[in-house]
Amino acid sequence: MKVYAAPFEKFVNLADARLGTRALSVTDDWFADVNRLFQPTSAVWKEGVFDDNGKWMDGWESRRKRFEGFDSTVIRLGVPGTVKGVDIDTSFFTGNFPPSASLEACFLAAGDPTEQTQWFELLSAVELQGNSHHYHAISHDQPISHLRFNIYPDGGVARLRVYGIPYRDWASVAADEQLDLTSALNGGRALACSDEHYGSMSNLLNPGRGVNMGDGWETARRRTPGNDWVIVALGHAGVVEQVVVDTLHFKGNYPDSCSIQAAFVKGGTDSQIETQSLFWRELLPSQKLQMHQEHSFAEQIKALGPITHIRLNVFPDGGVSRLRVLGKVAR
Repeated sequence: MKVYAAPFEKFVNLADARLGTRALSVTDDWFADVNRLFQPTSAVWKEGVFDDNGKWMDGWESRRKRFEGFDSTVIRLGVPGTVKGVDIDTSFFTGNFPPSASLEACFLAAGDPTEQTQWFELLSAVELQGNSHHYHAISHDQPISHLRFNIYPDGGVARLRVYGIPYRDWASVAADEQLDLTSALNGGRALACSDEHYGSMSNLLNPGRGVNMGDGWETARRRTPGNDWVIVALGHAGVVEQVVVDTLHFKGNYPDSCSIQAAFVKGGTDSQIETQSLFWRELLPSQKLQMHQEHSFAEQIKALGPITHIRLNVFPDGGVSRLRVLGKVAR
């Protein structure tokens, strides 16, 4: 099993470029583009690579400040959400990292911040070190849509991860509207899995199709009896009408078959749900899979009524690029 540096890393990274996160403005990004902060991959070092402005760095880097003040960027999250923790990553920034940083936030149902927008402090100024991860748990129950990331006074940060639970106004969803109940954009969240040696379980729920084999969920080769699995919490209770299992890019390492169990769960911790999942009812009976292909199942779906969680079983192991569970919201 993957070991997480902080418990909140299991939540969705709301500041992921794949979800649509981008910087709306920045005071200065002379040396390195501010939008590199949101790349899903780990920062890299390119020895001896320079551009017109200096050494190429994988992150956001401003110029050396020669006057009063500090640098900042205003960020629109691809999906609003409640924040559980952040990671300010200064990987490869050694003599050019900011001594400290802070985060402000706001929630706007529509549009972007203006001069009249009221910001509140999400993370007070914290000390930073070079070439390090800085994990900070956050307890704030209200959703946010935008961030203002401040670095004091200047310097470079490789990545900004903002982990939390996506938010959606479910009252605005029509009763007859079909949507992907597991999509990260709709609040879907991967809770637990048997193994994620090669690819993160949360990749299954990202929008669009996978860009490569690394942009999916892949387990190590199983050498013991059994099968691999992943448990996903739907963004909202719903009635399932169709399931899509996509093995795009997985050719010599796709699962032989898959099945899905489901349940309507009332309360319980993630660890308790993992144990309960052994006894969930069958939503999708075992289905053969093919390499590098999108598989759609509708007639095979069993009528279980409203559900809140699913467990995707893959036999015996392998990789899946995306999982879609399409249905209507249960009121």
